[in-house]
Amino acid sequence: LVNMVVPHLVQAIRSRGGAFSSIEQQSAGSYYERVKISQPNEFDIMLVIPVERLQLEESDDTGAYYYLTFKRNPKEKYLLKFLDEDGKLSAFKMLQALREIIKQEVKNFRNVEVTVTRKKAGSPAITLQIKKPPLEISVDIILTLEVQHSWPPSTQDGLKIKQWLGTKVRREFKLRSLYLVAKQNKREKVLRGNTWRLSFSHIEKDMIKNHGHSKTCCESDGSKCCRKGCLKLLKYLLEQLKMKYPKELEKFCSYQVKTAFFHLCVTWPDDTDWILGDLDHCFQKCLGYFMECLQKSQLPHFFIPQYNLLCLEDKASNHFLSRQISHQLNNRFPIFQE
Repeated sequence: LVNMVVPHLVQAIRSRGGAFSSIEQQSAGSYYERVKISQPNEFDIMLVIPVERLQLEESDDTGAYYYLTFKRNPKEKYLLKFLDEDGKLSAFKMLQALREIIKQEVKNFRNVEVTVTRKKAGSPAITLQIKKPPLEISVDIILTLEVQHSWPPSTQDGLKIKQWLGTKVRREFKLRSLYLVAKQNKREKVLRGNTWRLSFSHIEKDMIKNHGHSKTCCESDGSKCCRKGCLKLLKYLLEQLKMKYPKELEKFCSYQVKTAFFHLCVTWPDDTDWILGDLDHCFQKCLGYFMECLQKSQLPHFFIPQYNLLCLEDKASNHFLSRQISHQLNNRFPIFQE
C-alpha cells in the first residue's frame, strides 16, 4: 500500500516543477532497517532535495542544528523564495509549501483513502494517514536536503567505529554527502523555524545492515549474531513502557535506544561478543548500559559527541524510565507477557 501511494505522490510533486521538482524518495527508519517490531504500520520516508552550495552556521552549542545560507549565485534559484528576512533558508516555509502540495495531491487518490494529519508542533514530518480497513497506516514524510559539503567540525570525534567496522568503512561514510532535515531547534529563544538538523539515517541504515566485525556476519554462510535481536528487544521494551506511561515517558524516542545500541557495538566490537545463543545475556548487558546513561542523564549522539540526547533538565523522567526498566529486568519482563 505504502509502495503504491508514496511513489505516486513523489511523481505528482515532481511533475509540478518548481522547488520540489528534483526530490528523490529514500526510505529510513526501523521498517527499512529490518528492526521493526509489532505491526508494520508506521513508515518513515525521506524526500531528499539535492543542493550544491550551502553555507552552514551552527545555531547553538549542540553541533546538531544549523542555519543555512546560499553562497553567491546559487544554482537552485527556485529555493530563493524560501529565504527569510535574514537570508537564511527557512525550514518552516519549505515544509509549509510541501505540505500544501501534498494536501492537494492526496485528494486525487481514487482507490485508497489518504489524508494529511494535523501538524504536530516541532515535528519535522508531514504525516499521511492511509486508511484501508481494518488497517490504519501512518507514513512520516521528512523533508531532507542533501548537501555537497564536508562534515562539520562537531562530527570530527564521532562515529568511533574503527575497532568495530574498520577504518576503511569509516572513511567511506565520512565521504558521503551531508543530510539536513527541517527540524525546529527548541532551544532558540525566538522560534523562527529556520533551523535544520543534521541527519545520519542513511548511514545508520547501512551500519545496521552490515553490522558485523567480520564481513560474513549473519550471511547465509556466516555465523549469526544477536545484535539486531537486542536492538529489537530494546525498542520493543521502550515502546511498551511508553504505551503504559505516555505522560511520564513522552520525552523518550527509539532514537535514544538506537544510539545506545551503536555505542555498545563499539564497546563490544567482536562478533563473538554477540553470539546468537547469548541473546538474553547480551540484552541484559544492553539494558545495564542504557540504565547507566539514564542515571547519569548522559547519552552522547553517536555522530556528534558534544550533543547529549538525555537532558539534565529531564533528570526526573530519566530516573523514572531507569526504575521501570530495572523493575522489568528483575521480574522477568512482565510487560512482554501482557
